[in-house]
Amino acid sequence: MTHHTHDAGDTDHARMWDEMYSARPQVWSGRPNPQLVKEAEGLKPGKALDLGCGEGADSLWLAEQGWTVTAVDVSAVALERAREHASTSGHVHGGRISWEQHDLSEWTPEPEFALVSAQFLHSPALPWQQALATAAAGVAPGGTLLVVGHHPEHLPPGGSHEGSDMFFTQDDVVAELRLEAPQWQVEVCTVRERNATAPDGQDFTAGDAVVRATRLVTGT
Repeated sequence: MTHHTHDAGDTDHARMWDEMYSARPQVWSGRPNPQLVKEAEGLKPGKALDLGCGEGADSLWLAEQGWTVTAVDVSAVALERAREHASTSGHVHGGRISWEQHDLSEWTPEPEFALVSAQFLHSPALPWQQALATAAAGVAPGGTLLVVGHHPEHLPPGGSHEGSDMFFTQDDVVAELRLEAPQWQVEVCTVRERNATAPDGQDFTAGDAVVRATRLVTGT
């Protein structure tokens, strides 16, 4: 298992997320995102890029399915927590994951991944348009782009994000990234409801905007 660090640790963006992760011993559930499981289960494993990997649950699930994963986050705290989780929780395929620190406002991946997963890339410090353009750039010809986000009409009640431009609909993603022929074929463009719990403990119905698209192999 490798762990790379880059200049991202010096940015305001990195400090913001480090503080968020440092405030609690565990931020996320430790389970893979359900839309990732639903959409990736039928794909042939290859090289995957998990953007905003957080504490690593999605990356670990992908590795267990046979993927070789590049797991990227801006937060060194999150990456250290993910690496620790991989080494101590009995995940036998944790060695298939390379944990890398990058700021998505400054870094673009090579177009070499059979799957690029962008799950809930919502940040006040990074426009979603920029983050998702970075995600799309990493998809190899024939590969899959999977974008999942909080639909703006299905946010937790009483939250501070009402009216925020951090969130997007599935149609926003398709339009912004120009996911159309001859470069792309959209396979899924929908909103899926699921039961969730708000930060204050209140149950509510969340809505995930889900887009899955294939980068087409265009002839020369």
